[in-house]
Amino acid sequence: MWVLGFAVMIDNVDQYIVRGTSNQIEKAFGVGDFQIAILFSAFILVNGLATMPASYLGDRWNRTKMMAITIAAWSFLSAFGGAVPADAFGLLVVMRGALGFGQAVSDPAGSSLLADYYGIERRGQAFSIQTCLTYVGLGLGLAIGSAFGTHFGHLGWRLAFVVSIFPGLLTAWFCWRLPEPRRGTADRAHVGQGDGMELAGPEALFPNGFSRFLRDMVSGIRADVRTILAIPTMRYALIGVSTLLFVVTAVATWMPTFYERQFHLAQGPANLAFGVLAIVAGIPGTLIGGWMADRWLNRFLGARVVIPGVCLIIDSALFLLSFIPMPFAPMFALQLFGSLAFAAAVPALRAGLSDAVPAHLRGTGFGAFNVASIVFGSAAAPIVTAAVATQFDGNYRVAFALVLPIAFVGAGFLLLARRHIDVDTAKIFEAVVAAMVADEADRG
Repeated sequence: MWVLGFAVMIDNVDQYIVRGTSNQIEKAFGVGDFQIAILFSAFILVNGLATMPASYLGDRWNRTKMMAITIAAWSFLSAFGGAVPADAFGLLVVMRGALGFGQAVSDPAGSSLLADYYGIERRGQAFSIQTCLTYVGLGLGLAIGSAFGTHFGHLGWRLAFVVSIFPGLLTAWFCWRLPEPRRGTADRAHVGQGDGMELAGPEALFPNGFSRFLRDMVSGIRADVRTILAIPTMRYALIGVSTLLFVVTAVATWMPTFYERQFHLAQGPANLAFGVLAIVAGIPGTLIGGWMADRWLNRFLGARVVIPGVCLIIDSALFLLSFIPMPFAPMFALQLFGSLAFAAAVPALRAGLSDAVPAHLRGTGFGAFNVASIVFGSAAAPIVTAAVATQFDGNYRVAFALVLPIAFVGAGFLLLARRHIDVDTAKIFEAVVAAMVADEADRG
């Protein structure tokens, strides 16, 4: 749990270092908000496009080794981004975009592993710890970017890019040493058909050659996606989450700029305020959400989609109120409580997706979740929000007020899944029991 959480944390540090140094990058390359939005979106778009092939591989190969290799590679690539010449902004976009492949591997593989390390009764808490470290990474990335950007002159943003290489390589080493569980080991333990973690044996990467693997991957992804889309919970969740993450990405990308332009904060205090918002609300909110996800699992119908649906409605309402012109203090208080509600939604949602997808397809399930949320949601969010703000003289208050109501639609789709998730979860355990009975019969 902690190693997988640190992997997510380092990834977020690396992503938000760019957000923290965006003013210096604009000056170094002579670009504006729209080009910076493309820089942010390049990472997100590549992430979405690479997710399904990476998830397919993650469902068929050693996930811990995949994560270790990927984290080490992205750590080096991120550091090399600091050496891009000042007349080659396009090259920086390409290099930062390539980093999206790293998260495309690590997120589905890590989520799949977490569901095999922890049974259904503990997944909410496990995912809450991982999500807490996501917020820590966001805050650290902003703080590091701002500190280097404001105190080291024209070299600040370049030096900041190098920071994550050392903790990244250390995290990669820890991932390499993690045990690789058999897929579904926690589910079998839940139905009394296993005792302790079952370890997977060695898995060849391309047992029948690389070209055969590519052919199998195309047909395999199609089959896997058909299976995922046949699960009612996933259909509602994919629509709901893609809509919500459009809004979340828009806000997370441009909120410090909103503080700078509408409240006249300097770059450092603006990034600090957003980091405080993420960490002070994100960590306790996530822990509360994880507690609710496990304690209220059987308390009412579809708890693991109802909890995030209700929390996200509260979050969206509070943020929408915060964009009414008012002093900074009450605005920030509304956003703090809104962020607390948003954070409480995440563990239940991720645990619910783990519950509703078969163990051998969890990587693909989280991959499909990633693709929908990125390609149909968050990839366009920075660019669209910047374009809307430009129409109002760079006013992000107006841009957020126009974009944010979309989140209510996403929350509504999550609530529509409540009548399906318990049935879909029950089918998983019925299949586990049937497979174990068939296995016992074959051995007998």
